[in-house]
Amino acid sequence: MKLNKFLAFVFIGFCWSAFSQKTIENQRVWFSYTGQYKVSKKWGYHIEAQFRLDNELKQNLQNVFRVGGIYFLSSSKNISGGYALINTFSNTLDGYYRENRFWEQYQYNKKWHENKNTLIHRIRLEQRWVEGVGLVDGNVSTLESNYQNRIRYLNRNLFHLGNLNSESEEVYLVVQNEIFLTLGNNKINENLIDQNRFLVGIGLNYNNNIRLEVGYMNQFVSSSFSNDVMNHTISVSLIQNLVLQKE
Repeated sequence: MKLNKFLAFVFIGFCWSAFSQKTIENQRVWFSYTGQYKVSKKWGYHIEAQFRLDNELKQNLQNVFRVGGIYFLSSSKNISGGYALINTFSNTLDGYYRENRFWEQYQYNKKWHENKNTLIHRIRLEQRWVEGVGLVDGNVSTLESNYQNRIRYLNRNLFHLGNLNSESEEVYLVVQNEIFLTLGNNKINENLIDQNRFLVGIGLNYNNNIRLEVGYMNQFVSSSFSNDVMNHTISVSLIQNLVLQKE
């Protein structure tokens, strides 16, 4: 693995965010569940739910629900696509606005260092329809729908640290970075770099079927219409990879 290139990529992302003007900083807590279920040699499906709250766990600021189908090109490569529904809370309007999203992605997993460590590359395309909302007669109402194309690249690294009671119970280090880029003109965000997410954490892997990860994520969100935002986030993730096909 070319670790130096990955670190340079992360460094550029942090430098870019550090020199941005008028950045508002917040504390957040994210909970997520991701399930990947293989139902045949080549096919599977994806289910995901995320709940993003404030640091006091009182206000649900955003929730994400994502479903899709997976086609396995090989044991290390797959393509997938599907639909996502996102509800985001607006402090100004004291209500939620909705986003409908289609997504397509390619993922490549590589084992290295005696198959103990894992490097994951993921490229995802998104077609986003985001509601523009406002107050009509005192109620939050949809005024328009804005469209955006976006591309995301995730570099995710799992470093083996050791085993617990058996080889099927692994402790590992998670280091990952994901950058979001805007494609074309739109009314959502005119900046090329839409956001960047850097995460470092600790994971527990049971039998390669269930993973629990807890870490710190630095989420930087740029905006061409308001202040930039940096969220210091505690991330808690439960990940399942289950094979449901009959032998």
